[in-house]
Parts: sequence; structure tokens; C-alpha cells
Amino acid sequence: MTDTTLFIADRATLDSAAELLARFGDHAAIEAALRAGASRDKGNVVHFCRWRQVERLIEVLAADQPVGTVH
Repeated sequence: MTDTTLFIADRATLDSAAELLARFGDHAAIEAALRAGASRDKGNVVHFCRWRQVERLIEVLAADQPVGTVH
């Protein structure tokens, strides 16, 4: 995971990340990436961006170390 600023657009993004983590565990980020790819293949840019954001959030939530600035 690169050290980047994470933007969470809304509660639904966090809920989706938590749901995928509960369902798929260590493979949750892969599932989000697959969903993003499927959305891209259908030409749905909005859902593609949403699932990519969920994927990045899952990586941050699953990280052992803090990501970004710690105050």
C-alpha cells in the first residue's frame, strides 16, 4: 500500500468495505477489484470508481501499520 491520502466519500463506501471484509476476509480487496473490473467492462465509470475506492479503503483497514499522518 502506498502512503496516500484516503478520501471516504460516504458511509456507503465504509459499509461496503466492512461487508466485503466480513464476507471475504483476506480476499476482500481482491473481491472489490473484481467488482471494479466488472463495472469497467460494462462501461460504468461511477461504479468502477466506487469499487476502486472500496478496494483502497479495505487495504487501509487491513494494514498492520498506520497509513498517512498520525496526530
